Formats: sequence, C-alpha cells, structure tokens
Amino acid sequence: MEYETISSEYVDYGNNKFIEVSRKRVLPDGAEFLNLSKGYYAPNGEKRYQKAFGFPIEEPIIKSLIEKLQNIISP
Repeated sequence: MEYETISSEYVDYGNNKFIEVSRKRVLPDGAEFLNLSKGYYAPNGEKRYQKAFGFPIEEPIIKSLIEKLQNIISP
C-alpha cells in the first residue's frame, strides 16, 4: 500500500525514542486515516520505525480514544 503523509507531529521520550502522530492519505484512492507510529533515532539521526497502527478519521473513534487515554492517566 502506498500513502502520503499530510501532516505529522512527534513526541520524543526516553533515550532516542519517539511517537509519531500523523494524518495520511492512501494512494491512489485518497482515503485518509490517522496513524500512530513508534520508533527511535539511529546514531546518524535518521528515524527508524518499529511499530504502527492506523484508524479511520471518524469523530466517535477519536473522541473515544482521547477519553480512554484520559481515564487511564487520571487517578
């Protein structure tokens, strides 16, 4: 599957690790999805990806994900 990245944000953590939150478009049909990727920085500074998962850009899914994250981190 080919896709293009429309936009992305990075959260650095730990020693040379990052999480990428991105919006991507499948080529050639144009369907868009959100993607979360985990990776690390190689010694030369290049990003190396380890795992990722994508899901549809649908408000109920996104709201539920945010709610679940907030529930988990709140005491």
